[in-house]
Amino acid sequence: MKMSSTQKLVLAGLFLALGIIMPFLTGQIPNMGQALLPMHLPVLIAGFVLGGPYGFIIGLILPVLRSLLLSSPPMFPHAVAMSFELAAYGFFTGLFYKVLPKKNWSVYLALILAMLLGRGVWGAVSWLLFGLTDSTFTLGAFFGGAFLKAIPGIILQIVLIPVIIIALKRARLMSNDC
Repeated sequence: MKMSSTQKLVLAGLFLALGIIMPFLTGQIPNMGQALLPMHLPVLIAGFVLGGPYGFIIGLILPVLRSLLLSSPPMFPHAVAMSFELAAYGFFTGLFYKVLPKKNWSVYLALILAMLLGRGVWGAVSWLLFGLTDSTFTLGAFFGGAFLKAIPGIILQIVLIPVIIIALKRARLMSNDC
């Protein structure tokens, strides 16, 4: 199914709304809500469904918009760093999905590559931002924040997102040319 620019814009709004709302839902799970990375899910899916440029813009806007509306995450340095991270997720899922063969395994590969690159972007930006505040951002803080604390969310992303994308493809609700 080839989407019009109007359809893409409406879906982009939907993915932004999901990114704003989902932390409320996961926040109800004791000791686990943030670790499920609820804002990451709609951005990663948007990259697949709408393509890299839309995924990039949605990822860039979402944390800052949520911070402005709800003061969560705190704007500096967290929402700013997340903005770069989620922009990378949205862009790279769209890019890799576009260039890889249209096989189910490609969805997993595109997702995992985008997740790794996005976490790298988050680490680099966090290192720069924390340096501006005379705070330190160590390698341990990077691995703790990007991987150890995020394990539940990483697992959820690897399990849930490919299922959604493959189901959308089978239902012919998404184009293969994003």
